[in-house]
Amino acid sequence: MKKSLVVVVGIAAVVLLAVSQRTLIVSKLFEKGMEVRLGGSALAELDDGLHIALCGAGGPLPAPKASGPCVAVVAGEQLFLVDTGTDGIRNLARMAYSAGDIDGVFLTHFHSDHLDGLGEVATMRWAAGDHDAPLPVFGPDGVEQIVDGFNQAYAQDVVYRHEHHGDMVAPLVSAGMTAQPFATPALGELTSVIDDGNLQVEALLVDHSPVAPAVGYRFTYNGRSILITGDTIKTANIQRFAQGVDILVHEALAPNLVNVMHDAATKNGNAILSKVTSDILDYHASPMDAAETARDAEVGHLLYYHIVPPLVLPGQDRLWLNGAQDVFENYTIGEDGVAFSLPANGTEIIQTRDGL
Repeated sequence: MKKSLVVVVGIAAVVLLAVSQRTLIVSKLFEKGMEVRLGGSALAELDDGLHIALCGAGGPLPAPKASGPCVAVVAGEQLFLVDTGTDGIRNLARMAYSAGDIDGVFLTHFHSDHLDGLGEVATMRWAAGDHDAPLPVFGPDGVEQIVDGFNQAYAQDVVYRHEHHGDMVAPLVSAGMTAQPFATPALGELTSVIDDGNLQVEALLVDHSPVAPAVGYRFTYNGRSILITGDTIKTANIQRFAQGVDILVHEALAPNLVNVMHDAATKNGNAILSKVTSDILDYHASPMDAAETARDAEVGHLLYYHIVPPLVLPGQDRLWLNGAQDVFENYTIGEDGVAFSLPANGTEIIQTRDGL
């Protein structure tokens, strides 16, 4: 009995000591965490090749593991974003990438959920980097209006930050962004957006009618390739230019689940949601559409993104796929943080992160 009492007293003493030292312990952990977090960048740790990470795997609806559409692409030492949906830049930081390393943004089209984070991306890149020019934003004709609008909206913020931090942190020469427009590619053609001898970025026409222009992007670097569709229905044009790519990043909306949402909205008298869930069916590809394109284009891997509706229930992924898994087996349903690496001049497709 006495021995048991001694043990209990000893445990209690340890617990009391731990509680009393909690602030000191947390402080030390925070210090070490900051040293690790601020001491390096994921970009510097990557081997030569083409790398991809979902900084946003979802669409316009809130989801716990799928933020607004945003795809990070690393080619060698260059970091780009394709679209800048809600929380994309923050998820990028969670993956240990520095916003200051962003070399450019590519917009697929001008729906709000694909660009609502653009101002934050430009601001974070400006404050975190050492640049001598604003952030380049590439997009089809019309991107000038988007960029001008964000620059105007953030103009006073630029004044405040420059007055507070000066040129060392917030140099006026690199504030904001500059539009880099290109002509919308014709059906069956590619428009070269970047070609520096190692990296090629080409735009292709997709069909998101009535939204136009709408494009996808194909990245080619040192023998590896990725095609990102943006929002679209299934098209032969995507299949043509995705032929043989290592990774096809394809958007997908599940009609069977959206129809459930539509029926529930109608039953509850929600006319607006009923109308929206009816309309969106005609300008998005289904998981089956994406799987058939991946199969017919003989791609290495299919990465689903712009997941609609959000996957929040156990087993819902099977309902969302609705048989697509049997059409093309090499697939991943995207979540925020999912990442792949394609080593230069090789054939490996390596999943390096399952999510955040």
